[in-house]
Amino acid sequence: MIDSVALSPVSGPGLDVPELAALRDRLGELDQDVEDAVRIDRIRVLEELKSAVAAAQARETAAFAAGQRAAQAAAGVPADRASRGIAAQVGLARRISPWAAQRYTGWAVILTRELPATYAALAAGRVSEWRPMLVARETGWLSRQQRAVVDADLAPHLAGWGDRRVEAEARRAGYRLDPTGYLARVRGAEKDRRVTVRLAPDVMARVSALLPAAQGVACYAALRQAADTLRAAGDRRGHGQVMADVFVERLTGQSTASDLPVEINVIMTDRTLLHPETCGAETEMETETETGTCRGQEPAVLLGYGPIPAAAARGLISRPGVDTPVWIRRLYTHPHTGQLAAMDSHRRSFTANQHRFLTVRDQTCATLWCDAPIRHTDHLIPAEAAGPTSVANGRGTCATCNYAKQAPGWSTVPTSDVAGEIVLTTPTGHTYRSRPPDPPGSRPADPTRSARPPTPKRPAA
Repeated sequence: MIDSVALSPVSGPGLDVPELAALRDRLGELDQDVEDAVRIDRIRVLEELKSAVAAAQARETAAFAAGQRAAQAAAGVPADRASRGIAAQVGLARRISPWAAQRYTGWAVILTRELPATYAALAAGRVSEWRPMLVARETGWLSRQQRAVVDADLAPHLAGWGDRRVEAEARRAGYRLDPTGYLARVRGAEKDRRVTVRLAPDVMARVSALLPAAQGVACYAALRQAADTLRAAGDRRGHGQVMADVFVERLTGQSTASDLPVEINVIMTDRTLLHPETCGAETEMETETETGTCRGQEPAVLLGYGPIPAAAARGLISRPGVDTPVWIRRLYTHPHTGQLAAMDSHRRSFTANQHRFLTVRDQTCATLWCDAPIRHTDHLIPAEAAGPTSVANGRGTCATCNYAKQAPGWSTVPTSDVAGEIVLTTPTGHTYRSRPPDPPGSRPADPTRSARPPTPKRPAA
C-alpha cells in the first residue's frame, strides 16, 4: 500500500519535533572523506545513539499510553475498553503492525516505569533496544517488587551478554523468585497455541505451529517416521521433501500433496492466464509499450502470499490432480484507473460476494503497515451514520484494526481519487492515507500525484 502521513505541527520547550527532525537530517551530512578507523568509531557512536533514541521513544510511548487512558476514562469510556486504539496509534506512528505495536507498548510501559536500571543502560547507549525489551517481556508476569530484584541483578551484565543469554537469565531469575507463578505461566501459554503461515522466497511459505513441547515433538517424530518408512520402500524424494509432502497430505486429507481442494485465490490478467510465457515481437498488443513488459508474463497475486511468477500461477490452474476442481471467476477493472470495479447492496451486512471482493481487492488488512490477514469487512462510514453497504464504502481489516476504530476520535472516509483509497484519522488529529495494491496488469500509480491529505491543525490543549 502507498502510505503518507500528515504530522500535526507541534512546538514546546526544549528539544521537540522540529529540532529532532533537524538532528535526523544532519546525520546525512557526515563527512565521507575519513579513515576506516573513524568509520568504526562512528558506527559505535551511531549504535549508542540508536539505543538512546529507543529509550526516548519508549518513554514517549509510555507517557502517551498513560495520557490516552486518562483521557478515555475522563470521557466515560469503560475500563475494559479504555486501551482500545492506543497501540494502534503507536503502530501508525512507528510504521509497524498493530500486533507488534501492542507488544511494544506493553514492554515500553514496564521498561520505563519498573526497570529503572535496565532503562538507564539503554538510555546511556550501553545496550541495544532488544535486550531491555527481552527483560521486560520475561518479567512481565512478576510483581513490581520481584521485577525490581531482577532489574538490579541483570542490568550490570546486559552490555556483555547476547540476546539469548539475556532471555535465559531473565527467565531463570523469574523462576527462582516465583516458581509457582512460572508454572502457572507455562500452563497458561497452552492457551496461545496456534498455527501461522509466513511468506518465504521463491513462492514458498512456512507453516508453523506453536504447541506444547510434547505435542510438537510428537508431530515431528511422526512425520520423520513416515518419511523413513517411505524412503526405505524406495521413495526417491529427499527426506525433507517427503516429510513436507506427508505434512500436507495428512492435513488436507489428500492422497498427494499437489491436489488441494481448499479455495486458493489467485488474481491474474487474462493474458497471464491464456498467453504463452514468451512475448511475440510480431504482435504489438502482447507487449506493454510503456514498460517493455510482456503481458503474458505479468506476475499474478496469490492471496495470503503476494506476487508469484506467471508460470507458477498457470500451473496452479492447469496442473491440479484429475479429481481436483478448479473454478475461474472473472473480475472487471475500471477502463481508466485499472482498479477492480465496485458492487453495491442495500443490506446492512456485506454479502458473501462483497466480502470476497474486498478480500481480493485489499489482499491484507487495509490499515497502513498492518499485513495481517483480513478477518472483518468494515464500513468506512458506519452503517448507523447512513454509510452504504457497498464495496466503495468498505474495506477488509484484521480484527484488531476494526476494534481500534471503535474507540473515540477515530474515523475513516473514502476518497474520490482511487477506488478503495481511504483516509484514516486518529484521536490526536494525525491522518494516514492508504489504498489497495494495484491489480496485476494495471498501470503503476503516478509517483508525482500527491497522496497527502491536508495537514490537520493541532488539537487545542
